[in-house]
Amino acid sequence: MASPDPFLKLLLERSKDPALLDTTVRAARSKSELVAALPEEETQRHTQALLSGVLAALASGEPGEDVFRAAERLGSDRARQGVPVAALLDGFQAGRSHLVRLLIDEGRDLGVPAGALLDGVTRIDDITTALVHRMVHAHRVAELEMARTARESHIQMLRQLLHGEYEPVLAPLDPAVPYHCVVSDVSDPAVAAGIEAALTATGHGLCGLVDGRLAALVTRLPSFPPDTPLLVAAPAVPPAEIAPLYELGRRALRAGRTAGLHGLRSLTDLALLTVTQAEPALGRLLAGGLLGELNADDPFHRELAETALAYLDHGGRIDDTAGALHVHGNTVKYRLRRLRELTGRSPSDAAGVESAAHWWWALRSWLDR
Repeated sequence: MASPDPFLKLLLERSKDPALLDTTVRAARSKSELVAALPEEETQRHTQALLSGVLAALASGEPGEDVFRAAERLGSDRARQGVPVAALLDGFQAGRSHLVRLLIDEGRDLGVPAGALLDGVTRIDDITTALVHRMVHAHRVAELEMARTARESHIQMLRQLLHGEYEPVLAPLDPAVPYHCVVSDVSDPAVAAGIEAALTATGHGLCGLVDGRLAALVTRLPSFPPDTPLLVAAPAVPPAEIAPLYELGRRALRAGRTAGLHGLRSLTDLALLTVTQAEPALGRLLAGGLLGELNADDPFHRELAETALAYLDHGGRIDDTAGALHVHGNTVKYRLRRLRELTGRSPSDAAGVESAAHWWWALRSWLDR
């Protein structure tokens, strides 16, 4: 087999570096506010597919159907997420320009001949131009499909309600009926479709991608498997009162995601987690005051803190804590005793709700750090 030309060899070697994907994603997000509003994983998903396709096209001489399908998925997904084609192209071109500049700079440093660099950049331009055509076409087809249905008007109504731009509510909502506002971090339309089907199967409501993420107003909440992506549901209120709960739900979603939560969660159940995450500096001060003698680099000390947090999460019940940690009850008692010996205090000594909450906040802040 013939060895690759110098430019392709450089690209093959550079593509193994995870930083290439990260910096390309950041470049795309930096030039388009609407793209930056999407979860970073969403941009990474499409960028990875396109990078792999461009690399394969450079090696084979022309783009294959895989990369064309990836470009079409990007255009279609962004249309359904409410990202205009201009914003889509801004992000795409920024990522392309970053990739080309990086390869040219590194190629020069490595002594790749100027002719090889020029030829490589020209081939990248040819490939990305073809991808842009497919991407824009798919975006326009998706927009036309949505415009031909009532779904787009329903999603527009949902966006207005969640953003506080309240107008007289039309079917399928009833202004007098209370609805749960459900927010998620799901941005992939394929994943969103499955969750949407479950949300709307149990009653009337609206569901769609708002601000790049799946959101819904539903009269009843279904059950979801524990491994479902995190969903936060607010208490049911009339449509005119939804907007403030949407913002609270998004804050709770960020807090729950940081805590590694999954499945359907009540907004009220995440109240303490949400408000404490909003004041990280205060949490660190509490951790310093209550847990200053612990060493975060000591695995045993982290084990003590995790046991204490589980003890609080399970209402101070030794047996329930032991079951959650898969240890014996005496092990829980021993760890709480060792924590008291090291710090001079223990959550088992907490006097009242306020003291217990301070312990919970301090332990979570210390463990997160």
